Amino acid sequence: MIYFDNAATSFKKPIQVKNTITLAINKLTANPGRSGHKLSQQVAEIVFDTREKLKQFFNAENYDVVFTKNCTEALNLAIFGSLKAGDHVITTCFEHNSVLRPLEKLKSNGVEVDVVFCEKDNLTFEIEKFIKSNTKMIITTACSNVTGECIDINEVSKLAHKHNLLYLVDGAQSSGHIDIDLTKTNIDLYAFAGHKGLLASTGVGGLLIKKGITIQPMLCGGTGTDSENLIQPNDIPEGLEAGTIPTLPIISLNAGISFLLKNFQNIKKIEENLSNYLYNQLKNLKFLKIYSKTDSKNVFSFNIEGYDSALIANILNDEFGICVRSGLHCAPLIHKKLNTIETGAVRVSLDFFNTKQEIDELINALIKIYKM
Repeated sequence: MIYFDNAATSFKKPIQVKNTITLAINKLTANPGRSGHKLSQQVAEIVFDTREKLKQFFNAENYDVVFTKNCTEALNLAIFGSLKAGDHVITTCFEHNSVLRPLEKLKSNGVEVDVVFCEKDNLTFEIEKFIKSNTKMIITTACSNVTGECIDINEVSKLAHKHNLLYLVDGAQSSGHIDIDLTKTNIDLYAFAGHKGLLASTGVGGLLIKKGITIQPMLCGGTGTDSENLIQPNDIPEGLEAGTIPTLPIISLNAGISFLLKNFQNIKKIEENLSNYLYNQLKNLKFLKIYSKTDSKNVFSFNIEGYDSALIANILNDEFGICVRSGLHCAPLIHKKLNTIETGAVRVSLDFFNTKQEIDELINALIKIYKM
């Protein structure tokens, strides 16, 4: 099997992550922060260490880390916990439904939403046109999960703070693949997924919140603190992590982040070389309509004229053992922009374990499909 669906979930985890998951399920299944015994304290220390490693990896010393079960929940927490009736928010056509659907729901609660449709190079200029007196927040992805195009989050952040606005970034596709320096970019809220580029198991994501920003809790329940109070606290992180946190996935994330802290520069070089090679090989196939750009990172989408994207993906899987994804990738607005809302697109997404030989096999398979 050749796995090119890493934008959904990274497949090959480092051996350190696998071994840590085995250790965790066998010896570290206590509940952190709820009990005073030795094992509970040991797990709590690992959870704390994971927060610290995340802050180190994202250069986020002045941020708090709130754990969620995935990036979707982190984005929901940031959106629903920050916006209220009368607020105005600006987002873009590059966004995932994890942003678009919460905003659509908030429209019925009196939140105004504007979506910017343009090329990424003009994004900051176009966003500024929509800013008005009640604008509260700007939301963008860091990298598109459809085309692999990366937003200039530094420039958007400068624009947001020029107008005293909150800036929320969806880091699902960027985390573990490109440099994200939260202190340098001054992003207010950054959501991440553990199971993609951060190499953890499924079941963990999180939200990095700049200190001083208040987020209203989305869940109410046990926090392990202030238990006599029936009002949900909104202190960070405990007040935003009601209930038992996903301890075992967090422990796997600890191992994934540890691996990245040691190997990230090399991983970036490998992925950049693979991305360049894949794009150039795809470009040589004149029968493809390619939607990604020369500077796209790890994610590349295309179609073969006259073929539905689902058919191509099925043939690649059934006849060649190649895993890709087809359809709208939960990001309908960029497909409207690309005029692929009816057909979807075939998406190939890389990780550092992929090889040029695997890319060559994909190219040969596409040629054979075209000639069928």
